[in-house]
Amino acid sequence: MGQPFIVDLEAELDLSVPAASDRLEDTVSYTELYRAVKAVMEGEPCNLLESAAGAIAMGVLEQHPKIGAVRVRVHKPRPPIKGSVIEAAAVEIYRSRAF
Repeated sequence: MGQPFIVDLEAELDLSVPAASDRLEDTVSYTELYRAVKAVMEGEPCNLLESAAGAIAMGVLEQHPKIGAVRVRVHKPRPPIKGSVIEAAAVEIYRSRAF
């Protein structure tokens, strides 16, 4: 996307099994989530923060059936707005599976 961005990702899923088992295969790997975010942020350019956040949310839900919902925040530090004193611009998107 050309400029620095910060992405926060929250995933909702049942953690009772991995909490008891302490096994990575019983949950979703942070590395896999990172790769889903990276694919969007370093892939086809998006004009809008909203578009990037939506693509991340949909990609995570499509790739990880254990995840029931996601919340994605995309922050753009020091947006290039003439005369602005805004520290960051951000959007937040929440998506859940349709069951």
